[in-house]
Amino acid sequence: MSVTVGFLALLEAKPDEADELLAFLEQGRELALAEPLTVDWYVFRIDQVSYGIFDTFEAEAGREAHQAGEISKAFMAAAPELLANDPDVRPVDLIAIK
Repeated sequence: MSVTVGFLALLEAKPDEADELLAFLEQGRELALAEPLTVDWYVFRIDQVSYGIFDTFEAEAGREAHQAGEISKAFMAAAPELLANDPDVRPVDLIAIK
């Protein structure tokens, strides 16, 4: 299996919603497991209100399926309540992997 593309999303929680955002992101793991074309799905904390998501796919079809999938739908519905500003979501092309 070789991954070639991904997404990097940077998120800033509203100060009083940081714990709720963390819980929401932790619950997203189950949705990620149900996506057959999502190879890896990582959630990480940068600081008390800043989080990130990094996910990988073998090909563009997987990235497109993820973007149209249940995780994206749930996240976009919850974002106005949880986030201080719009999420910074960037498609990335993977160059080197170990």
